[in-house]
Amino acid sequence: MITLNLPPYKYKLKSSENKTFIFDVIRKKYVVLTPEEWVRQHILHFLINQKGYPKSLISVEKQVVVNNLKKRTDIVVYNTSGLPHIIVECKAPSVKVSQKAFDQIARYNLNLKATFLIVSNGLEHYFVKLNPKNESFTFIKDLPKY
Repeated sequence: MITLNLPPYKYKLKSSENKTFIFDVIRKKYVVLTPEEWVRQHILHFLINQKGYPKSLISVEKQVVVNNLKKRTDIVVYNTSGLPHIIVECKAPSVKVSQKAFDQIARYNLNLKATFLIVSNGLEHYFVKLNPKNESFTFIKDLPKY
């Protein structure tokens, strides 16, 4: 897999039936290693190890209903009240971060109402802070620590 613009970590891989799997510390199981999963696992470890978010407040592939359609967010980090605090949309490194990705995460956030959004392909990361009072947003350089 490609080296990402995220801190490295000691990941666990295994192979079975001509597929490679990576261990997911949130789901507590091995999942198929795809380019998008490679990014997701690095983002998870960034949130946990660099930013200090507890594993217990993180959900992976959380179902959300948007316009009566069932969708899945890549990562949701909750606050201690159980409300969504951060939504993360991961793309494969070969996928350019585009307006389409921001539109996708914004649709998810219509229901979830998180304070922060992250869109990343592992090489480029965009952090957005939302202001619900005036329905505005600001791009920020980095995500605050927990």
